[in-house]
Amino acid sequence: MRKVVLITGASSGIGLALCGRLLAEDDDLHLCLACRNLSKARAVRDTLLASHPSAEVSIVQMDVSSLQSVVRGAEEVKQKFQRLDYLYLNAGILPNPQFNLKAFFCGIFSRNVIHMFTTAEGILTQNDSVTADGLQEVFETNLFGHFILIRELEPLLCHADNPSQLIWTSSRNAKKANFSLEDIQHSKGPEPYSSSKYATDLLNVALNRNFNQKGLYSSVMCPGVVMTNMTYGILPPFIWTLLLPIMWLLRFFVNALTVTPYNGAEALVWLFHQKPESLNPLTKYASATSGFGTNYVTGQKMDIDEDTAEKFYEVLLELEKRVRTTVQKSDHPS
Repeated sequence: MRKVVLITGASSGIGLALCGRLLAEDDDLHLCLACRNLSKARAVRDTLLASHPSAEVSIVQMDVSSLQSVVRGAEEVKQKFQRLDYLYLNAGILPNPQFNLKAFFCGIFSRNVIHMFTTAEGILTQNDSVTADGLQEVFETNLFGHFILIRELEPLLCHADNPSQLIWTSSRNAKKANFSLEDIQHSKGPEPYSSSKYATDLLNVALNRNFNQKGLYSSVMCPGVVMTNMTYGILPPFIWTLLLPIMWLLRFFVNALTVTPYNGAEALVWLFHQKPESLNPLTKYASATSGFGTNYVTGQKMDIDEDTAEKFYEVLLELEKRVRTTVQKSDHPS
């Protein structure tokens, strides 16, 4: 029986690279691409099947920034499959990033240059917005929409006799200082992306505590500093032309500068081959690339308090109840 792999955000960037790399490892898979843009998803499917004709590739329309879209897409997944072996929670946004040019040039000539390049801390802030569900867009897209997807797909994921894996795309930019249980959506701060990724790490720990006994395991990874459409949108093209040689040089000292989506997907592919029971739920697995272009995976202990993770999980469950009620009322106005 073919293993079934569902990937959100599969039509570009790291998600697209992951699709190609997984089929190169095992073309007897059934990939399900959960994408917002159906035309892009169809083009990706055709390209994948052209190079891997023995594979199966299907498409589900899903926008993780919309609760209705997630529920509708999950229903379609449940009609297609009896179980999921892997769920890659990869879709994400970094909306309208504001680049602090002064802080950047100061950082280049400081001892913090490596930290700046690997985390973008201090040089990027984002202007968040509110979705139709009444949630902060970064929070819903990067975390909450995926949380609802997991909840919807529990019957396909929880099989104690044959474990399934959740694999999250997190970030080195996930900072405890940017997250608060009193404002889990980060509606009052300038670092919603960092907050959403730290929330991802928290949820990963809570999911393992609550679902391992049911045969569901969760892991988080960081792709490193990767050049994607999202990244290229931060700065004018000519600046990236100037920066790329610096990044290639720094890679001899900083393994997090993976640069290409193919390299960034290394930890995602590595996790595909691991027995989930053997992985440490408090470790973030990171894609790394040497100065000479060799890809490998490193592990880093996360700055996570397990009690905070459990409290966060409870807050998410309460938010789920509230949001579902609101959406149901909007679907059936009196």
